[in-house]
Amino acid sequence: MPLISLQTIQPYIEYLKFEKRYSAHTLTAYKADLYEFTEFVKTQFGETDLASIHHGVVRSWLARLKEQGLAAKSLNRKISTLKSFFKYLIKNGVIDISPMAKVISPRIGKRLPVFVKEEETQLLLNSLNSSTENWRSLNARMIITILYATGLRLSELINLKEKQVDFARLQIKVLGKGNKERIIPLSDKLINGIREYQQLKRIEFETYEDVLLVSEKGKKLYPKYAYLIVNQYLGKSSTLDKKSPHVLRHSFATHLMNNGADLNAVKELLGHSSLAATQVYTHNTIEKLKDIHKKAHPKS
Repeated sequence: MPLISLQTIQPYIEYLKFEKRYSAHTLTAYKADLYEFTEFVKTQFGETDLASIHHGVVRSWLARLKEQGLAAKSLNRKISTLKSFFKYLIKNGVIDISPMAKVISPRIGKRLPVFVKEEETQLLLNSLNSSTENWRSLNARMIITILYATGLRLSELINLKEKQVDFARLQIKVLGKGNKERIIPLSDKLINGIREYQQLKRIEFETYEDVLLVSEKGKKLYPKYAYLIVNQYLGKSSTLDKKSPHVLRHSFATHLMNNGADLNAVKELLGHSSLAATQVYTHNTIEKLKDIHKKAHPKS
């Protein structure tokens, strides 16, 4: 029976990479979790074969992590990593029983998505319209306007190609998670803004990549570039503690729901695989209704 080691983990990582086609970010997270678990087992129990790892070993590792202050969400991710790993070992005949059967995931309290208030959104958009004197400020306008108007994930925006914009139909075709395509409508104003940006890009740069948005050097944007821009402008126009691009995605969905959009329609626009992921935005709508009731009802 093989010992738990970096060597016995590697085939599983390759399976995730080449067969499951997980992203580089996910692979890094899985690898880190398994390396950390392997180190714990060696330190606490010595050289241990895979079949000897029982639920008590896993629980002791999780207890250690909890003592160190690891949040429930992070613990659940590590549990998910181990479940997947031991399932793979069973599938390949390395072990017969998974030690994860008796490991219970900690409950996570539901957190409502952070979003920009509608009145603050207008301040944000106004600040963008009055500041386009250089390429970075022009990018700021495009990044923030598109994120808020479409609900795109940051990775989807950065990888958005010019050919995905359909000027005739006023829409974009987005390739989301799991290579799932979705169509998102655009306003006349945004379409005109994109057209103007493309024209300026052709004047500004001799060569540029085929993505829609490019940096001051005509190169594809990187995540931190967009993150810092959003963080800067949200800091000027909102009172939020969290100021990331994903906040604009949350704002897009929340404002649609608050203004009566159908839940299934919002699900399709966001590219969610299940309705459960979208339903979190109904909580924000209910909170708004409670607030309106409290302020307006004479007996509240």
